Amino acid sequence: METGEQVGVEAVPYCCSDFDGGETPARGLAIRTRKTRSLSTSSATACDYRRNQSLHGPSPVTTFGPKACMLQNPHAVMHIQDPASQRLTWNKPPKSVLVIKKIQDASLLQPFKELCVFLTEQKNMIVYVESKVLADTAIAGDESFGAVIQKFCTFREDLDDISNRVDFIICLGGDGTLLYASSLFQESVPPVMAFHLGSLGFLTPFKFDTYQSQVTQIIEGNTAIILRSRLRVRVVKESREKKSIIMTNGDSEGSRKSMQYQVLNEVVVDRGPSSYLSNVDLFLDGHLITTVQGDGVIVSTPTGSTAYAVAAGASMIHPNVPAIMITPICPHSLSFRPIVVPAGVELKIMLSRDARNTAWVSFDGRKRQEICHGDSITITTSCFPVPSICFRDPVNDWFESLSQCLHWNVRKKQNYLSSEEEEF
Repeated sequence: METGEQVGVEAVPYCCSDFDGGETPARGLAIRTRKTRSLSTSSATACDYRRNQSLHGPSPVTTFGPKACMLQNPHAVMHIQDPASQRLTWNKPPKSVLVIKKIQDASLLQPFKELCVFLTEQKNMIVYVESKVLADTAIAGDESFGAVIQKFCTFREDLDDISNRVDFIICLGGDGTLLYASSLFQESVPPVMAFHLGSLGFLTPFKFDTYQSQVTQIIEGNTAIILRSRLRVRVVKESREKKSIIMTNGDSEGSRKSMQYQVLNEVVVDRGPSSYLSNVDLFLDGHLITTVQGDGVIVSTPTGSTAYAVAAGASMIHPNVPAIMITPICPHSLSFRPIVVPAGVELKIMLSRDARNTAWVSFDGRKRQEICHGDSITITTSCFPVPSICFRDPVNDWFESLSQCLHWNVRKKQNYLSSEEEEF
């Protein structure tokens, strides 16, 4: 190579995510050609190699010595992305919106009507609402709102599929409204904009006072979002019939019933109405790690760590951290503490052989059902997160919710010592 400068070839020590979500030269075996730098290079000269606005450290080195490297896994569950690069944009201008309103709440009638009028008449949006929302006499009986109702597209939960019809979602209510919106989409979820019109509002950062400018900004795109990971849950139940159905190939799967759920907050397994301890086995990637003896166990996402889990003594995890939290409920053991495991593991929960009673399971507080001997609950991180639109950014919004909703670290400040008091 003919050049007037010394040029060296070296493996990339790590790759840095830029603000656009792209990555500088590839991981692992990839090499790059660049000028050899002295170790005494000033920070000003090396500014290209610094990460900005990131919650995660640099990606680890994947080459070890001259010949060893990390085997690349094409089936990786999750790629850690710089949260600062998570921005909402549109491939095409959005044309449809799903408006979810808390049912039987009179205080939401006026905001709901104002928002729908704005979306249909000023923004020319196709508005989807649930059929049971329009069953409210305060809405159906409002003659002045009748012209807007005629423009609505309606659907019924568990009966109509709207997954490919809705461009984004607007929630009016509390945190439960966002959880309900998540349950409507078992695969890809449209961006969700949540207005704080409920009681707690940890997951609802927007105030309704300035809804017109805020919704307009979302429609125009380029706003911050946070990807809230969900849990993919599979419940397999043994047939309770005396005569099981055997398939023609001899497989007994015909006697089992399988159900799948996408869970945003947590999966809760508890003892139900029984007075006995819950006794369930917890497996991680096929290995028995412990038996839970107590009132139950909570398996939660980072988003769910600030819900039931924190009330049970768990730590609070930022939603951008790829993890699954396991929290016992009133364990009959002084040493059973909540633990955090990697997001890619597969958990399995089953009744112990010695269990005196059945257990009960619920998913984000819904679909509660009994778990008997032979049944299993398999949990891992879903590939379909909930893209929640931020008011400011993922970091500030989270700490604002900790402060305003949970009053995190609120304490009367200690008085300072005067000079006279210090002498004593």
